[in-house]
Amino acid sequence: MTILGSRTLLWSNEDACAATAQALAGVPSLREAYVELHGPLGAGKTTFARHLLRALGVAGRVKSPTYAVMEPYETHAGAVWHFDFYRFNDPQEWEDAGFRDIFAGPGLKLAEWPEKAAGLLPPADLSITIEPLENDARRVTLAAGTPRGQELVR
Repeated sequence: MTILGSRTLLWSNEDACAATAQALAGVPSLREAYVELHGPLGAGKTTFARHLLRALGVAGRVKSPTYAVMEPYETHAGAVWHFDFYRFNDPQEWEDAGFRDIFAGPGLKLAEWPEKAAGLLPPADLSITIEPLENDARRVTLAAGTPRGQELVR
């Protein structure tokens, strides 16, 4: 991925995670973005996705898509597709699941474990890497891969 701009944040607690999600939700170009979420198990990828979905107006239960692979949502900002490719053993599973059509269509796409579908996903507008630190803190890097991503990093 070519990085067009980046920013590093320190989340000292979950409130900081929620504040970042709230700020991103306020950027209009997020509605059509593809956002990759990177980090080890337990880093907070799903937690961040939940906060972002809440900030976009999802009121009901926000489930982790670990077993279903994908959870769709309708928000005031439009469609959101939350993916978790953790259980993929072969990137071809992404193609076999028919996700190409979803990625080609409108709406926000959030993908956890995108490396499990390597080579088949489009370039990410924004890549968010969450690194656990001591005392539940997180170092978070937002990296823009497209002009849309640059808007989101600002």
